Amino acid sequence: MKHPDMYRGEEVVVLGLAKSGVQVAKVLHDRGAVVTVNDKKERDQSPEASELESLGICVISGGHPDGLIHEGVSLVIKNPGIPYSAPPVQKALELGIEVVTEVEVAYRLCAAPMIGITGSNGKTTTTTWVGQMLEAAGMNPIVAGNIGTPLCEAAQEATEDNWMVVELSSFQLKGTETFRPKIGCLLNIAETHLDYHGSMKDYVDSKAKLFANQVDTDTAVLNWDDPFCRELVPYMKATILPFSMSEELTHGVFVSPSYITGQDDDLKRRIIYRESADRETIIADVDSISIPGRFNVGNALAACGIAIAAGADPSLLGEVLASFRGVEHRLEYVADKAGATYYNNSKATNSKATIMALTSFERPVVLIAGGLDRGSDYLELLPVLSGRVKALVALGETKDKLTNVAQLAGLKQIISVDNGESAAAVLEQAVQEASALAEEGDIVLLSPACASWDMFTSYEERGRIFKEAVHNL
Repeated sequence: MKHPDMYRGEEVVVLGLAKSGVQVAKVLHDRGAVVTVNDKKERDQSPEASELESLGICVISGGHPDGLIHEGVSLVIKNPGIPYSAPPVQKALELGIEVVTEVEVAYRLCAAPMIGITGSNGKTTTTTWVGQMLEAAGMNPIVAGNIGTPLCEAAQEATEDNWMVVELSSFQLKGTETFRPKIGCLLNIAETHLDYHGSMKDYVDSKAKLFANQVDTDTAVLNWDDPFCRELVPYMKATILPFSMSEELTHGVFVSPSYITGQDDDLKRRIIYRESADRETIIADVDSISIPGRFNVGNALAACGIAIAAGADPSLLGEVLASFRGVEHRLEYVADKAGATYYNNSKATNSKATIMALTSFERPVVLIAGGLDRGSDYLELLPVLSGRVKALVALGETKDKLTNVAQLAGLKQIISVDNGESAAAVLEQAVQEASALAEEGDIVLLSPACASWDMFTSYEERGRIFKEAVHNL
């Protein structure tokens, strides 16, 4: 463990009683910090408060009282979703108090080298895949953070013999200062979360903080096909390991030229790691990847690049590519019903994710989409709707916008669902309507292109209700 006395005796304020806030409060309390946890929710909406108070941690609920942030506070750790405009955050910044997210604290405490994976789409799939690859290579990974052990808890337990594999959001990265992963990976950038970041520049800058403190002995794994990723290259000090589905690389992970050009020679559809001009390894056949979608080929390339950068033998990775079964709510197979196949892609919270899902299928798609309105007109969906979707069932705040785009795309079968009942009832109705539209051989796909918070507490809840509705058909 790094710095055993770090934070001892310091006064720390944790903003937000979510999972990460509870865990970081416990860890810093155990290390001797004087911790206050504050959440604007009322006490009866904060079941975690009693557990923290039983440990001797001060919890203040129901608002942000005057005097919470003062000159004696040395550090503020905020929940990633709390905006920087929140009064206690503004007060801390005015007083020159450091404001960070749990990621920064975990990094300072962690003895293991860290792998940070970010991007607008594909983070969870790639992070899970990397964990399995390093496990197969005997490299003792700990998959932590949003999809594994709470990050600060894992950081306390990790040793130099582990690898910490962490999925990171732009919200988390924006609140980092000294964070320096041994390997950082940027999968892609799409226009999303602008309601939080305010501009595309702030969003990209937040993602780029993954690489800000790296040096030439670190590795940046970059999507060579994404212009936002390429634009960061001049500012990087790390050694770059690119991956590409559209370019044969002199160094990096890529697919053989026949895949790039769309040729049908299956024998040449290979994933290749090229170390140098005269040294390369064929990792696997593209067709051996066990989860659908061209974008998952990209995720596979990224995962291979990360694992290789960590020291895994490239020849060991093909078996993991073939055995991986994917992640819940990410193009997840649900069932076959009356000859149609149902997929749950509830994690598609932006248009790019839905486009990626739709292009994964050659068969006609009945699409269920809609959710929280963040201001997009969804016109970017127009080309893929006209080419692949036979029918749309729209719901949520954006149903009228999506209906409009579907009409522009020439769809003849468009249904808008809003029966005035509960969110679950609306989604169940959407599944029933989609089922009635689907014919044998069709795909029925929940891929909302929107966040879930207009109707559901999370995309996970939305996905679970969808799956229940499908099984109940």
